[in-house]
Amino acid sequence: MSQALTLNIGWLYPNLMSTYGDRGNVICLQRRCQWRNILVNIVPLDQKVNASCFSQMDIIVGGGAQDRQQEIVMRDLRGAKAEMLKFKLDQGTPGVFTCASPQLLGHYYESSSGQRINGLGLLDIVTKHSGSKISRCVGNMVFQITASPLVEDIKEISGKNPVIIGFENHGGRTYLGNVQPLGKIILGYGNNGEDGYEGVFYRNAIATYSHGPLLAKNSFIADWLIKTALKEKYQKDIKLANIDDDLEKQARKVILKKLKLSSSM
Repeated sequence: MSQALTLNIGWLYPNLMSTYGDRGNVICLQRRCQWRNILVNIVPLDQKVNASCFSQMDIIVGGGAQDRQQEIVMRDLRGAKAEMLKFKLDQGTPGVFTCASPQLLGHYYESSSGQRINGLGLLDIVTKHSGSKISRCVGNMVFQITASPLVEDIKEISGKNPVIIGFENHGGRTYLGNVQPLGKIILGYGNNGEDGYEGVFYRNAIATYSHGPLLAKNSFIADWLIKTALKEKYQKDIKLANIDDDLEKQARKVILKKLKLSSSM
């Protein structure tokens, strides 16, 4: 009998970092695994677990949070937990970090009051909030994935150039150092509304301001995460069974039409 495939999905601080419906990303991963008979364990990575729990995760998901919640998370995510999270991502464990959670992976986040919250320093990025006088970056966003080898991997999965449809709502502006942007903005603000880039890609970790149900709108990202996690865990390529995504494709066409963009994206 063939070995049953199992994935452990670690959800970073779900009670503190789920501001914008980020639970949808966890549900999407869970369902797309279950439809393929892949067993899934959803594990809250919060104050109740220790660093050894982080070490057992095959995919890590992080969502959005307000400034106060970010402070609470960073107080807990120190020492052995922080080191294990950094180790996992350095070793290629796939992850998707949306909205505020990428800021945790950077050098620091400077709040609107000027308070600096230190991050893990895993990504060479900094985020600054210039205060209430500066308009927030809010609205629908569309961007072309450009990060390598992610773009090549997704082309193989989906058969086309990957374009992300999402929604952003952030006051902070993120500035990249020596790290790959995830993609190039077609519509929206992206990292800072200045350089035309959106997100960060590091090893197998995706960081983006496109929050909420990112994966439901862009299921090829979910499938890439699953496929990559299986490869990392079992050390071999595992072909994923096809799923009928016709409803998602129709929804994408409707959204793109409303945004006056080509429905072939």
